[in-house]
Amino acid sequence: MRPVAPPMELRRPIIVLFAVACGLSVACVTFAEPLLDSIADEFGISHAAAGTVTTVTQLGYGLGLVLLVPLGDLVDRRRLIVAHAVLAAAALLAVAAAPSAAILYAAFAAVGLLAVVTQILVAHAALLADPAERGRVVGLVTSGVITGILLARAISGGLADLLGWRAVYVCASAAMFAVGLLLLAFVPRGPRMAARLAYPQLLRSLATLFAEVTILRVRAALAALIFASNTILWTPLVLPLTREPFWLTRTEVGLFGLAGAAGAIGATLAGRLADRGFVQHVTAAGLLLMILAWLPIAFMHASLVLLALGALAISFGLQAVHVSNQSLIYMTRPDARSRLVAGYMIFYSIGSALGAAASTLVYARAGWLGVCLAGCATSVVAMGVWWLTRNVAPDDAARR
Repeated sequence: MRPVAPPMELRRPIIVLFAVACGLSVACVTFAEPLLDSIADEFGISHAAAGTVTTVTQLGYGLGLVLLVPLGDLVDRRRLIVAHAVLAAAALLAVAAAPSAAILYAAFAAVGLLAVVTQILVAHAALLADPAERGRVVGLVTSGVITGILLARAISGGLADLLGWRAVYVCASAAMFAVGLLLLAFVPRGPRMAARLAYPQLLRSLATLFAEVTILRVRAALAALIFASNTILWTPLVLPLTREPFWLTRTEVGLFGLAGAAGAIGATLAGRLADRGFVQHVTAAGLLLMILAWLPIAFMHASLVLLALGALAISFGLQAVHVSNQSLIYMTRPDARSRLVAGYMIFYSIGSALGAAASTLVYARAGWLGVCLAGCATSVVAMGVWWLTRNVAPDDAARR
């Protein structure tokens, strides 16, 4: 292996571009959430099974994490990022034009597959950043992710009410293509990749990294649990809010995502605290918030203000834990950053897919209270995993 070149200074406009690109990419996975009832009605999918649209997208995302993200350790990351953006624009157009449910599902899977450019961007930003500021940079870029999720719910609901759900994906395709051009023009190439592995070896090395890097296993398990809890809230939310006694429009449902704006603040704050050595404190606080948030959410029928407060708390806690997880993982194996983030985010995708699939089934059988109990229980399990592994830290042997 060649030694990896030292990091370079990242200018703030470039960090902002990274954040915007990440936000748009992850928004493409989230756009469907306020639209599930419209999509279900048009294609004859039962409302109880509407969460399968999200599940298929998340499964595509998981496949992309395995097959595409590790390429960041093998080829030029800037070219890889731009190629992903252009292909994602094409996949979004395919969703907009889908004539049947089968093609729709295939297109959603492709959208999920290509949305993993988010993780390549985060890994590239971490590689370019100075080690003393890596947590801050990862936090700022990750804040774009949560902002994208929040805006996706609001924008997709509003556009769907005005122009129909297909217009959401036409606009998203145009925006993704434009961002791809900006990335091509302004993103630094960074140091040449150190890995000399062939592609099949690169994929097999994912399992090796899990065996060698203890902190990766621990934080990946936490990722699965916290993102499962998150999707348990958001996937079925459109179903009760668009019915009695609320009768909200999709625009109004999407606006509830803005209540989680604290997530962007949580990501930035967590990154700064991680640079100062407070990762475990931030993790504990974030998990506690995710547990307590379900109490006001459970009583949303008394007042939608309670739902807004709970969504805010879940978003803040989720991003605090997520950035803490990444800060610890990026302390290990600089030659394998793309594979590390791929391995970590595979568990994010698994958790999100399982949460999406389970939540609509739970809602159909046990109503909103059942959803809240499932989400809270998942967050409690996450707290238990953290407590049992709180003394695990990136070991020196993994930092070679």
